[in-house]
Amino acid sequence: MMVIQTKWLLLLVQLCLLFWKGVLTQQKEIIGPPGTSTNIIVPPPSTKISAFQDCPVDLFFVLDTSESVALRVKPFGNLVEQVKDFTKTFIDKLTSRYYRCDRNLVWNAGALHYSDEVILIKGLTRMPAGQNDLKTKVQNIAYIGKGTHTDCAIKRGIEELLISGSHQRENKYLVVVTDGHPLEGYKEPCGGLEDAANEAKHLGIKVFSVAISPNHLEPRLSVIASDPSHRRNFTATSSVGLSQQDMEETIDTIIDMIKSNVEHTCCTFECQPARGPPGPSGDPGYEGEIGKTGLPGERGEPGDPGRPGDIGPVGYQGMKGDKGTRGDKGGRGAKGAKGEKGHRGTDGIDGQKGEVGYEGLPGCKGSPGIDGHEGPSGSKGDPGSYGTKGSKGEPGTNGGQGRPGNAGNPGEKGEPGGRGEPGEKGELGDEGDAGPDGPPGERGGVGERGPSGTSGARGPRGTGGEPGPPGDQGREGPAGASGDPGDIGPPGPRGYRGEQGPAGPVGTKGPRGPRGLPGDPGMIGDRGDDGFPGNGTEGFPGFQGYPGTRGDRGVNGTKGYPGPKGDEGEPGEPGDDNLIRGGSGTKGAKGYRGNEGPPGPPGPPGPPGPDECEILDIIMRMCSCCECTCGPIDVLFVVDSSESIGLANFQMAKDFIIKVIDRLSKDENVKFDPRESKVGVVQYSHGNTQETVAMGDPNIQSIGQLKEAVKNLGWIAGGTWTGEALLFTKDNLLKRFTSDKKVALVLTDGRSDTVRDPTPLSSLCEINTQVLSLGVGDIFSLPPNPEQLDAIACGGTQYAQGLSLQKENYAELLEDSFLKNVTSYICKDKKCPDYTCPINFTSPVDITILMDSSTSVGSRNFEVTKKFAKRMAERFLSASKPAADDVRISIVQYSGKNQQKVEAQFLTNYTEIVKSIDDMEFINDATDVNAALRAVVNLYRQSSQAGKKKKVLLFSDGNSQGITESIIEQAVQDAKKAGIEIYVLAVGKQAHESNLQVLVTGKTKEYDAAFGERHLFRVVDYPSLLRGVFYQTVSRRISLD
Repeated sequence: MMVIQTKWLLLLVQLCLLFWKGVLTQQKEIIGPPGTSTNIIVPPPSTKISAFQDCPVDLFFVLDTSESVALRVKPFGNLVEQVKDFTKTFIDKLTSRYYRCDRNLVWNAGALHYSDEVILIKGLTRMPAGQNDLKTKVQNIAYIGKGTHTDCAIKRGIEELLISGSHQRENKYLVVVTDGHPLEGYKEPCGGLEDAANEAKHLGIKVFSVAISPNHLEPRLSVIASDPSHRRNFTATSSVGLSQQDMEETIDTIIDMIKSNVEHTCCTFECQPARGPPGPSGDPGYEGEIGKTGLPGERGEPGDPGRPGDIGPVGYQGMKGDKGTRGDKGGRGAKGAKGEKGHRGTDGIDGQKGEVGYEGLPGCKGSPGIDGHEGPSGSKGDPGSYGTKGSKGEPGTNGGQGRPGNAGNPGEKGEPGGRGEPGEKGELGDEGDAGPDGPPGERGGVGERGPSGTSGARGPRGTGGEPGPPGDQGREGPAGASGDPGDIGPPGPRGYRGEQGPAGPVGTKGPRGPRGLPGDPGMIGDRGDDGFPGNGTEGFPGFQGYPGTRGDRGVNGTKGYPGPKGDEGEPGEPGDDNLIRGGSGTKGAKGYRGNEGPPGPPGPPGPPGPDECEILDIIMRMCSCCECTCGPIDVLFVVDSSESIGLANFQMAKDFIIKVIDRLSKDENVKFDPRESKVGVVQYSHGNTQETVAMGDPNIQSIGQLKEAVKNLGWIAGGTWTGEALLFTKDNLLKRFTSDKKVALVLTDGRSDTVRDPTPLSSLCEINTQVLSLGVGDIFSLPPNPEQLDAIACGGTQYAQGLSLQKENYAELLEDSFLKNVTSYICKDKKCPDYTCPINFTSPVDITILMDSSTSVGSRNFEVTKKFAKRMAERFLSASKPAADDVRISIVQYSGKNQQKVEAQFLTNYTEIVKSIDDMEFINDATDVNAALRAVVNLYRQSSQAGKKKKVLLFSDGNSQGITESIIEQAVQDAKKAGIEIYVLAVGKQAHESNLQVLVTGKTKEYDAAFGERHLFRVVDYPSLLRGVFYQTVSRRISLD
């Protein structure tokens, strides 16, 4: 009995030693996985030694506190607080349980939280002893608010379970609380989410995935869960309308599943009566599997450089290989290309001059000579005898060279020349395509003669040998290049005279030669046969011939024409004086120009030239250099590259930047150049992650290079520290831009982490910068934060207010209308030439627009007149004036007698005047100008202020019923006595000119053209009132003193 008790004591001591060895092994420093910089000291486990009957469960919480969780809803950090409450409630429910197999379930719990780094909250601690401490540390965590590295966090949780956990591998669990973001966009630094989930499965660790709603990514949560039953749409927050009871049901479900699995594990073989004595030691087990590759260690120090190696031995020359078998004869090559064209031969020497040809045939009969003067008619004489043939005349001078004759017939074929030297051998043709490999043939006999080698140098000419037998005709060789031309051979023997060629064309007529001496008349010969057509030139006219003998008297002819005037006779003796005066002679020729006389009196003034407004309008329409210019201007883009933006949205943000630059270049003629207008882009996320590309960088000297650099920007996918980014832009980029005009476009979701980044959002407002904040919805489809957008655009500050715009998604940024609005805002302060023809009043004035509402106008034209009156009122009221109420406008319409209506009486509010004009109704009756003028005079006497100028714009073509010039003159004079200056606007081509002159000047006898043209306006029709700058011309003349 004592022996058995001794054995039990020894066994118990061995177990205690093994247990404490494991405890000491677990007390060591743990280094985080790659990508983190946090060193975690794991405290030693509880000193309490669990009872032998305990069934331990290791549970580790992995909590997401990244930007997509912390900054999703306002107030920022609210979802993180809900996650902490969920975790604390979960810890409270970790109570022990007794199984029927005489074992107690005990909990070991720990937690960590993560973003782009992993921070250990507390290692595995026995519950309930460490329950309060774990809950306190969970409550004290502060969110990180940057990127989301879930794979690194899961692997850190696996390490904690393996290093600090119990010996029961089947009882290890992870509870990962996350939203699953991001879905895509950057490389996960610890191998990826799937790799981390597979590692947990391989080690037998079960992972529950709990969502942080709203807008969680279910596919990513399903990857995290070890089994679909470990997902079950578990949710840790109440943002989707869940109650506290619903979240506690999630916790209870997870705990029940763990308890059920643990009972199955711990009580499978232990649900028996008390244990018996231990059996003998078993055989040693097989060698375990090779463990998974551990995490990479820290980079070691570089080793000492090794010494150079010894020179290796010189290799031996290899033996020559066996000669390969002769290949099959290839097919005939393709026909060679045609050789180049030969050089042009030298010109041959001229041939010898030919013999003189036979004398030509006599020429054709000459044309008849010019008719001589008509002689006296004589009697018909007897025919005279034939004279002798005249001698041959002297040859004439050689004529000019005639046109070349037609080519003669070809001569006889000459004898063949001697055999020329053989030409040089042509070049080898192109190599043909290789044929398919044939099957190996049997070894053949002696092969055919191989191809001839290259020709050697030409040797001396040998003695002629006996002719050998004729050989077989060889295959046709490739065409050789043309040989050089041979030397010129000796001239051949003179050939036979060729046959006479066909007659050439008639030559040009030569100049007329001198008249030859008359020859003796010859005998008339017999008429010869007609000769061949000659090729001579036309002969000279022959001699007229001597007069014949006197013929018989002819009949009396008719009376001849008067003969030519005879020679002037000698002057006669002077006669007696004639006392009778002769008639007047014809008017003499015009004399020379006399001296310049004195200047005449000045003529009447001509019509006035174009008005200044018309000249400005002509310049604006004709001048190509009158466009508004936007530059030089510096444009800055500050782009949010945080995790909540998303990869696809970040790509569209870069496209938006490039399109705005292109629009400014094309539509606003902005020239982006380092010496003129410049562009800079800053992308940012959380602290010290800013990246800048700008014109003037060492590798960016043109706008094309800058756009390429913008395309290459990578998504940072971290937190959102907008204030720090704006301050960085001010301190680093704006200092490089020296233009007087600067515009900054800040593209963000308007949810900056102001808890971690307290930098003011109005940093860009402190310098002379025009700020445009563009707020766009993020990947969670949440609207941007208007308060932050307004602060970015200098709202509520002492600086110039910018503009704040909001869009639902990034695709709307690329719409054509929105891009046009953005570029228009950037260039809102364009430098434009002033062609508005401004007017000003130097003293107070009351102006009345007197509108014709008679039948002759028509209702449609009356509507045009109303539009014109509104333009005139706007010009008058917006003009420069000493005081705001120094210009007052009245609107009066008139028709027949007693039909004058005052629609607006000396108002200064443009809105009231427009309403009065719009409410006017067409009278459609007779026309009485005199009554209208009297009504206006009474209006001024009753309502006009003393000391103010009084002016009237009267619509009239001069036609009025029952009036004469004297009546009009009286009405105008009465108006002038009241101090009223009248301007007349005549419409149409049927104006009564004399009445118009009286209306303008108030005089019937004389017309002052200069005064009249300053006070009279004319248009051909009513639509012309609204064309061009006519209303500016009228208003400007009325405004002049």
